[in-house]
Amino acid sequence: MSTALHRAEARVAAGQRLDRDDALALWHHADDDTLARLASVVRARFHAPDRATYVIMAIVNYTNVCVARCDYCAFYKFPGEAGTYLLGFDELVQRIDVVAGHGGQLVGFNGGFHPDLSVHDYCELFRKLHTHYGDRLAFYEMTIAEFMFVAKRSRMDYAEAVRHFREAGTRWITGGGAEILDDAFRLRHSPGKYKVEDFYDAQRAVLDGGLGSTATMVIGFDESIDERLNHLERLRSFQDERIASGGGRLSSLLVWTYKPYHTELGGQEVSTREYLRHLALCRLFVDNIANLRTSVLTRNEDALLGLRYGANDFDLPTEDEVTQKAGATVSLEFEAILDAARRIGFTPVRRGAWAIGGATAGA
Repeated sequence: MSTALHRAEARVAAGQRLDRDDALALWHHADDDTLARLASVVRARFHAPDRATYVIMAIVNYTNVCVARCDYCAFYKFPGEAGTYLLGFDELVQRIDVVAGHGGQLVGFNGGFHPDLSVHDYCELFRKLHTHYGDRLAFYEMTIAEFMFVAKRSRMDYAEAVRHFREAGTRWITGGGAEILDDAFRLRHSPGKYKVEDFYDAQRAVLDGGLGSTATMVIGFDESIDERLNHLERLRSFQDERIASGGGRLSSLLVWTYKPYHTELGGQEVSTREYLRHLALCRLFVDNIANLRTSVLTRNEDALLGLRYGANDFDLPTEDEVTQKAGATVSLEFEAILDAARRIGFTPVRRGAWAIGGATAGA
């Protein structure tokens, strides 16, 4: 065993924070069993070792019009292209009712950067949805990236835009649109999105405004291990800041994998093994976010193996057109998926839509 790897293992055993060199030693030199074992040690600080939580949900895409031009997206249409759409209230209700019919508890929205919609347009829609559904469903409305675009387009600072959404009944603006939070990566692949510090300025305003938010990460493009660690270091630092401030903090970290089919960027999917190793690295390095979520949407039943590598929570999705356009497949055979968790020794427990890992929203 290398001296660096031995030091990293000793720090985990002692409950100490890992530094970047520790993370690199684990990534390059620890075998799979070692990573799984160490990640499980850290997971057990927060969660029962044989229990996992899940929620049935969908991401409903209300428009495919987007001007961000991300080269890894197979979903968007530029304004004026054939095949663009923007769903109205009644059409959205029809889509949401399908989710509810599958036992769904939670609906997230995703629509990209639509140049003709303002904060007031979104708030009017969300207010009508809250009135229509009451407490029957929980909603995650917008992602940080979309929120940034619509706030700027509406000529509002982030705090003012948050206030409008909160008054419309919004409770969550999730960390979607993060992908890899490294400016060099973003310049290569999504120059229409925003720099890392601007992303965190927006997320800080969301949390300061009393809304909940999450962290997300997508791997498997062409990013280097250094770019991945830049993302994790900045995320951990931001959560440290939130904890020190005593305000709202990020409730979970969801790790997805890039689906390369039908995209401009193309490429190959990362292996299940690499995904699991990355999940373990996230659990070990990001020691201040209690809930690590594995992605059934992008890894199907293999995602449940992530419970051995530090994850404690997952979605059972009924739809997400963005990811499905790029090659993701959705199964409604929920019991078969849950059995994949049971076979490896975990008891899956359905949680409330507003709770992650037993913690209430925003905790």
